[in-house]
Amino acid sequence: MIYSGATTSSETRYLKADEPNGTFKVFQPRMKDVLYDVTPLEDKFLITTNKDALNFKVMETPLDKTGVENWKDFIPHRKEVLMEGISEFKNYLVFSERQNGLSQLVIYDRKTGKKEFLKFDEAAYTVYPSGNPEYNTDNFRFGYTSMITPSSQFQQNLKTGKRTLLKQQEVLGGYNKENYITERLFATAKDGTKIPISIVYKKGYKKDGNNPLLLYAYGSYGSSMDATFSSTRLSLLDRGFAYAIAHIRGGQEMGRQWYEDGKMMKKKNTFTDFIDAGEYLVKEKYTSPKHLYAQGGSAGGLLMGAIVNMSPNLWHGAIAQVPFVDVVNTMLDETIPLTTNEYDEWGNPNNKEAYLYMKSYSPYENIEKKNYPNILVTTGLHDSQVQYFEPAKWVAKLRDMKTDNNVLLLKTDMAYGHGGASGRFDYLKDTALVYAFMFKLEGITK
Repeated sequence: MIYSGATTSSETRYLKADEPNGTFKVFQPRMKDVLYDVTPLEDKFLITTNKDALNFKVMETPLDKTGVENWKDFIPHRKEVLMEGISEFKNYLVFSERQNGLSQLVIYDRKTGKKEFLKFDEAAYTVYPSGNPEYNTDNFRFGYTSMITPSSQFQQNLKTGKRTLLKQQEVLGGYNKENYITERLFATAKDGTKIPISIVYKKGYKKDGNNPLLLYAYGSYGSSMDATFSSTRLSLLDRGFAYAIAHIRGGQEMGRQWYEDGKMMKKKNTFTDFIDAGEYLVKEKYTSPKHLYAQGGSAGGLLMGAIVNMSPNLWHGAIAQVPFVDVVNTMLDETIPLTTNEYDEWGNPNNKEAYLYMKSYSPYENIEKKNYPNILVTTGLHDSQVQYFEPAKWVAKLRDMKTDNNVLLLKTDMAYGHGGASGRFDYLKDTALVYAFMFKLEGITK
């Protein structure tokens, strides 16, 4: 299979593996606003697609008739379940789905049609299929992690249900997951929508409003920010911080509609959801504005720029990494490789309505003479996705306009690109800088 896709449409070419010198055929020519992904079985093709199915469904077609006119429903569309993919075996299929903000795996017996969910006992977690190249087996491998469980690889016998832990990420220093607590919370947005929040903290964390909390989110491109483990995060938790992920609109945690409601002319939902999540954590006494920190990178850096404009008094500090903060000017520059492909995400600013909407939230355009929180901004000189001068001019304008005496730091790394440091250990220096910024503001010296 050769897959070619953009934000809203895709196309697949295929070739029989035992005819390597043959010619690739187009499975189904690209269709407007239709994404599809093909899974081959010995007797038919399965297609995961959003054709007439916002949350995606599974369709089937004969091996010799791949055109869309032959596709029939195999697993119909469900409003509350996002279908993400299929792992195929001779006797079973395993569907990767997402429901109520959590990833899940569903075993489907091809002989009986019976379905069974893989069960887990933590409140917030991430589960996903691992490499399963062997078709003629009943053993299925999958990955599992949560905010307190290190990345783990399991094998489950689909016939007997026996589950075996094959490998787990080693955490040096005597880590014990029993010392930490993870919860799943729901904040209510201004329009009544329930926003999931995954949170972790060390046992003994008092909910009296006096403890620091770092709230992270992304909220763009339908990219879901799931609850996963981080060994570097332990350094925060052991010093009294809580760490939370706000699963805001613009991601896909709650299904495809969640993404649709946080893009284009609904982009501001992403920003207000994050603010509402922060206000909820304050109201529930997990923290207070004197101890609440926000973090995001790239399109999540746009989120940081927007929320410090919209609600500057809610945060003690904000960390904006490679932030996309000059939305209007960047989207007007068609010479940048990514720009025209991004019209499906942000809108086309050559259209007046889209231009005015972007202008109404673009961080650079909306800086005002007022107090801002403490801010750390990082960027890389060789970043091709968010050019270094975007954060630089944003910081310059903030310095010119802001009326407070809070810290505003800009770090431009002369060797990095968009993804930060390369090499095995250099990324830890970036993490240390972010933590040092917050520890200094909290007066933490050890």
